[in-house]
Amino acid sequence: MQLLEIACLGKTLRLEGSMAGWQQLFWGEQCVSQIDASAEGDKFSHQFSLKNEQGELQVELNGALQWQPFSLQFQLLINNELQDENTLVEKDIEQRQISQGKKQPMKFSFVGMAGLGLKLLKSAKVIKVLFAAGSLAAYSWLFSIEFAIALILCLVFHEYGHIRAMKYFGLKTKGIYLIPFVGGLALSDDKINTRWQDIVISIMGPFFGLILSIACLIGYWLTDIEILAGLAVFNALLNLFNLLPVLPLDGGHVLKSIAFSINSRVGLVACVLGAALGVFISYHFGLALLGFLLAIGSIEIIFEYKRRHLSELLPLNRYAQIVSALWYVATVGGLSAIIWFVGQSGNGALSLPLKILGA
Repeated sequence: MQLLEIACLGKTLRLEGSMAGWQQLFWGEQCVSQIDASAEGDKFSHQFSLKNEQGELQVELNGALQWQPFSLQFQLLINNELQDENTLVEKDIEQRQISQGKKQPMKFSFVGMAGLGLKLLKSAKVIKVLFAAGSLAAYSWLFSIEFAIALILCLVFHEYGHIRAMKYFGLKTKGIYLIPFVGGLALSDDKINTRWQDIVISIMGPFFGLILSIACLIGYWLTDIEILAGLAVFNALLNLFNLLPVLPLDGGHVLKSIAFSINSRVGLVACVLGAALGVFISYHFGLALLGFLLAIGSIEIIFEYKRRHLSELLPLNRYAQIVSALWYVATVGGLSAIIWFVGQSGNGALSLPLKILGA
């Protein structure tokens, strides 16, 4: 991931590195120094020489790097004279625009052309209306107009949670797109820089869905209007599906961010034990399908943990890992509780989500 970017002698000096320990220093597009992954300790020192009209210049970038919690202290010296020094923390990484390297020449492909066409379509506001109308027509054909309207409201509320999280981090958003037979999509023009951003943006959609289901359930208790109970339970099922620990669903992003941030076997064991506890609780309450998918997720943790050094995003610190895991568990538990509670009513339609999870 990109750790540092500063100006140096008319070009950009960019430091990249990973939790594995390797670092590469680029002056412009040229790699001028490298530290192997076998290097030990938090301190680092990069040195290289440049020539200009004034002669040969000795450039040094010295500092200390700590991953959890993130802290990067550096000093830039040219011919032993201090040019720049600073200390960066996670907030600095979140707010920074990441430089992109040289783009590879484009090769023609139908998939690429389709992706380009979709990007062009997304720029037009009328496409949002067409997609929304198509979704309404599709769901009305499958179910009923009343159910289609309720489903679209649930999808919009879910995607609005993602949008609110993006805006919280200062990311530019393109809005919400409803795609027939697929669901919804919240898009941003900017790229994220940290795993914490990925966690919050991913989980806020289902968390907003949990809030909506709770509100509908309270409304049902106060009014006895059965459609509110139906909205609560089916919305809970929709958001619970999004929290399944597989990519590209929201739960997959949460799982991957946590696994990529773990830097010790103790943390890995804790995650696997937590997932095993979730499996046990799911089977205890008769939610066999949920338990099976959580078991698959625990296996995914191990595979993602092995690939953690490939991440280009700043990892979560210990506190953020715990908060993310608890937030995920609480959201999954809340949605599951709503499905289980409403399913106990014995109503055929309202108990359908519970039967699905018990399959």
